[in-house]
Amino acid sequence: MVETLPLFPLGTVLLPGASLPLHVFEPRYRQLTIDLVTGTIPGKQFGVVAVRDGWSPDDGREGLHDVGCTASLREVRRLPDGRFDLQTTGDRRFRLVDVDDSTAPYLVANVEWLPDDEGDSPTDLAPFAMAARAAHRRYCTTAWRQQGGGDGEMPADLTDEGATDVADPELAHILAGDCLLPLSDRQELLEETCPMQRLQLIRRSMTREAVLLAELRAVWAPSAKFAVEHSPN
Repeated sequence: MVETLPLFPLGTVLLPGASLPLHVFEPRYRQLTIDLVTGTIPGKQFGVVAVRDGWSPDDGREGLHDVGCTASLREVRRLPDGRFDLQTTGDRRFRLVDVDDSTAPYLVANVEWLPDDEGDSPTDLAPFAMAARAAHRRYCTTAWRQQGGGDGEMPADLTDEGATDVADPELAHILAGDCLLPLSDRQELLEETCPMQRLQLIRRSMTREAVLLAELRAVWAPSAKFAVEHSPN
């Protein structure tokens, strides 16, 4: 099924279930915010797509990755000068079919939804989920030590003891939520429709990043042009 979504191109990848704060100041995205709040765009959802490396949001369809994620508008704060601060949450993955730059100040796209593949049972996924959790735990422990914080303490729902369902098909997205991973890793994770493969991807990414943290005391960081927190537009 093809549906229509307004687009917000960014220099980051939004994953299902992840929070994304946005600081909106460009006129076209101010209008998008107004259209969302007033119901001109139903459902209070828009599509977030990552801009390809070396491209800009103004380069059109060719500068965008093919797969993005819808953002659900949770909170809006209008500033005195007309800018907006938004709180959004990632929801559904989609693939771009075509992009229109002529009917609105912002891009509008026809998209098709991207569901997970079927076939992997909870029993099949369980060992991969446990391995991914272990890699996440090593990554977090290494990061806290590098920051002088000791071993730290993970949220209960991200530990093996606090897990109510270690085979949750969205676990890879959850684990990636608080890790600094390169955009290419996050985009690959977003595009992967096999839950088992997704768990293996996040395990490999966090294992690699933990080694970099330990040996180089460095992590990948987004460019200043496209910051994740309160992302400019």
